[in-house]
Amino acid sequence: MTTAAPAAPPSLRTWLLAARPKTLSAAVVPVVVGTGLALGQGMAVVWPALAALAGAVLIQIGTNLTNDYYDFRKGADTHERVGPTRVTQSGLIAPQSVLAAGAACFALAVVVGIFLVARGGWPFVIIGVASVLAGWAYTGGPYPLGYHGLGDLFVMVFFGLVAVPGTFYAQALRLVPAVWPAAVAIGATGTMILAVNNLRDLDTDARAGKRTLVVRFGRGFGRAEYVTLLLLALAMPVVIVAMGWSRWPVLLALLALPLAWPPLSRVLRTTGAALNPALGTTARFQAAFGLLLAIGAWLGHP
Repeated sequence: MTTAAPAAPPSLRTWLLAARPKTLSAAVVPVVVGTGLALGQGMAVVWPALAALAGAVLIQIGTNLTNDYYDFRKGADTHERVGPTRVTQSGLIAPQSVLAAGAACFALAVVVGIFLVARGGWPFVIIGVASVLAGWAYTGGPYPLGYHGLGDLFVMVFFGLVAVPGTFYAQALRLVPAVWPAAVAIGATGTMILAVNNLRDLDTDARAGKRTLVVRFGRGFGRAEYVTLLLLALAMPVVIVAMGWSRWPVLLALLALPLAWPPLSRVLRTTGAALNPALGTTARFQAAFGLLLAIGAWLGHP
């Protein structure tokens, strides 16, 4: 677990590495979809949308930084790591600096949340507190969610079932039925990214006692989870149209399907470090799917 102390103050580039920009689609896409739905209803409002975006990105970065710190402290990140560089384990940034930066991101998210509370009232108190606590508890605290197989549920809930309706509500101050299947779709695509991560880290997580669902149930389960989440996401635009909550443009989201093949192929055929490219390509699929779903929701409202 030990690593050398940083020889010099970390650069901006190093801090960007710590923030893990390739993961930020999981925070941005739900806001884009919620805003697309609000546009379709004629209820979009710029400042609440921007506040929701800022809060989501800050919570995502805060979660990434605290995850970097606690995975190092708990021994999940070692010299055997096969994933992208982690700044704490590699000695690029001092552990306490990483933890402090994560706390600062959570604090800034609370500041942003004050604006949303002023606009939308008590629901945003609950959303904000729960999101920050869950982000910290993902790998920190007495019962870290990621270490007990609850990381997948965390992503589905907070990056889908909370973020999409929350973004819509921040602008419209009410909810419509279409937000829920849209939220399921985006939560599923975000969880696909985590599933790739857990498949890649299966061996090192098992040695560190990090009991992800893949560690608990095996590589076959992880691959089946990825496929199931993909099918679930693709089914939701069809559900929205079938229920009469929007018109056919929502189905534009299905045009993103070809982008799902490269990561799916890797997930089904490779292990370990060979899965690293599947993280980026899964995030790319999520971004395209979410953008097309948002455009479809905007254009397709009855």
